[in-house]
Amino acid sequence: MADFRDLRIVIIGAGMGGLGSALAFAKKGFKHIDVFETASNLGFVGAGIQLPPNVARVLDRLGCWDEIEREATDVKDTSIRQGSTNIELAHVNMPDVREKFGQPHCTGHRASLAGGLYNGCKKESAITFHFSTALVRVDSWAPRPMLTVKPRDSEPYQVTADVVLASDGIKSVTRTQMLADALGATSEEEDTGQAAYRIMLTRAEMAHDAEMLALLDSDTVVRWIGERRHIIAYPVSSHNIYNLSSAQPDDNFAAATNATYTTRGSKAAMLDVFADFCPLVHRMLNLVPDGEVCEWKLRVYKELPTWTHGSVALLGDACHPTLPHLSQGAAMAIEDGAVLAECVARVPAESLAGDSDSSAAAIAKALKVFELLRKPYTTMLVDLASFSGRTLHLGEGKAKEERDAAFRDGAKTGSVPDKWASPDVQKMIYSNDCVQVTADEFDKLYATLA
Repeated sequence: MADFRDLRIVIIGAGMGGLGSALAFAKKGFKHIDVFETASNLGFVGAGIQLPPNVARVLDRLGCWDEIEREATDVKDTSIRQGSTNIELAHVNMPDVREKFGQPHCTGHRASLAGGLYNGCKKESAITFHFSTALVRVDSWAPRPMLTVKPRDSEPYQVTADVVLASDGIKSVTRTQMLADALGATSEEEDTGQAAYRIMLTRAEMAHDAEMLALLDSDTVVRWIGERRHIIAYPVSSHNIYNLSSAQPDDNFAAATNATYTTRGSKAAMLDVFADFCPLVHRMLNLVPDGEVCEWKLRVYKELPTWTHGSVALLGDACHPTLPHLSQGAAMAIEDGAVLAECVARVPAESLAGDSDSSAAAIAKALKVFELLRKPYTTMLVDLASFSGRTLHLGEGKAKEERDAAFRDGAKTGSVPDKWASPDVQKMIYSNDCVQVTADEFDKLYATLA
């Protein structure tokens, strides 16, 4: 096999990273792409999601951005407010994001993003989806990986691939086995001490309140902050839904016996968590129907010693789960898929023309280049998200006073403590073109690997 397009690509998981990977490989000309997903369908549910320029750039290259952008909100500014008083600590204008970075910063519904990616995949004859099919184990890692998968209503069977991409999330089966088989190690889950409520309010629910409607009709992201907790909110779905996502101590969740990282929450407990927040926040929280409060535990893993083993690579939450305070989780997963497609497409043809061992070794090197390109960058963003959360959640004292002064001085310094909204951080992230970086660096990095 001398043509990379003939390689068989197997993707585990059809989340944002899996869908993005499948579409990126198809756009590079790969002819055989199989996606295995445990769910019976994609079910496009969820809450709001941020679509920063760095991921819009990738989605545009994949040909699905126009559909996604159609329902998105083009963010023009952000307002960081004291949760208890609704007094603004800082206002960051973002009117020229599109001009600066070639793409806008948008907010949208997760269903719109996933649907846009899936619709793009369905147009590609090279991509085959296998729903209701779970990964059981990796039977071998090289020269050609072999997997056992099990459809929900039939017997397990084996699948052989040239490249396996594991986008199977924070509870990744592939990661657990990879670390055990490659290094005799385990991945260490880290309890962040934080949980989240995700709330979607419709225009009809907010129509009676002029202050709420002003938020819904704006192009503004608002963050209300307080000690150990905050709420971030913005309009989605063509300004017909207002999305609120919180972060708070996971005291209520910790008592639950649910192992899925989600639990049915209590409205009374949610209102108590934000008891000292302003009346506007309370009026919105009170719109959530009793019995429809859900709480998510926010979990991460300590930095992994490796993302690859043989011709298998982890991506997205399987290798770099993050707190949501920088709004880059989905973006990083989709970027991972684009970089992986670039790397595998650049495997030298002469290596693929050799025997199976030399071909597998070349693929393994290309996957390692992906790790070298992405691991330092994503680790930096994961750490920055954690740092930003700690800063936002300060209680009374000197550190909070210094933070609030930094918010006030942001217009002069070009930096604010909320790193998602900070112009200097935005420039660093939004200007990153992961595909171009791969094109510039691949040959040099590939040559350094044995």
